[in-house]
Amino acid sequence: MATAAAAPKTQWAREYETIYILRPDVDNATAEKVVGRARDVVKRLGGTLTKLDNWGKRRLAYPIEKNTRGIFVYLKYVGFGDLVAELERNLRLLDEVVRFQTVLLREDIDPATVEVDPEEVQYLHVEDEDEPEDAETERARSLGMIPRAPRPERPSEAGPAVEAAPVAEAEPAPVAEAAEEPAAEPVGEGASKGAEDDDDKPKGGG
Repeated sequence: MATAAAAPKTQWAREYETIYILRPDVDNATAEKVVGRARDVVKRLGGTLTKLDNWGKRRLAYPIEKNTRGIFVYLKYVGFGDLVAELERNLRLLDEVVRFQTVLLREDIDPATVEVDPEEVQYLHVEDEDEPEDAETERARSLGMIPRAPRPERPSEAGPAVEAAPVAEAEPAPVAEAAEEPAAEPVGEGASKGAEDDDDKPKGGG
């Protein structure tokens, strides 16, 4: 009696997200070429792109190649270990890309169960915005790719209480002199400093 063939063993994948930053002067056509190259790498390495989002121009956490702003692009994809290395290698070779960061989101994913919404993987052009506080901004901030919001200034601490003048005794005595009012303590200087130029930092963060 012939035995049934063993079912193929599932090769578990991982889910990653990569954020890369383009120079602020990159035009739409060039930005699309970079996205196309990223798509090709994911597909060639057997991965699946599940989300693509253009976040537009945003301030950088520190100047990179004299730029204080950059175009942020977000990728989410499922693939295997060699995919990340190849994607980052390609991003590193592109002059238009000044920085990128990759984070592992989940493990042990069955690639056969991954679904893709075509609208989620379209690259849309975004005009300059006022950088509202949204989930995208907070995500980039958590990775150190844009500056954190400045802390509110602490109110000046009240100076020490003025001591009351000593009360004159009942017996005839010289009039008590008024106590001198101690000077208020200076308000502490802010501890935060502006980000310094860091042009020599490598592109990759992950």
